[in-house]
Amino acid sequence: MNVILFEKMPEGELRVIEERTWSMNMIAALEHVNYIVVGSREYEAVEGRLNVDAGKLELLLVPMRTEE
Repeated sequence: MNVILFEKMPEGELRVIEERTWSMNMIAALEHVNYIVVGSREYEAVEGRLNVDAGKLELLLVPMRTEE
């Protein structure tokens, strides 16, 4: 299934991080995880939506603060 990852920006708008095909095992793992690492950045998964019209799973992510 195609999954679209959206980052919620501080100003409130959404930015597409990426879209790719996930295996059913990766989708099932969402039941057990709260955080996702993409491009070496950690995000909290705050919401998911199944877009039946587009046949895609959309995930809303918020970036985690990284200590420098």
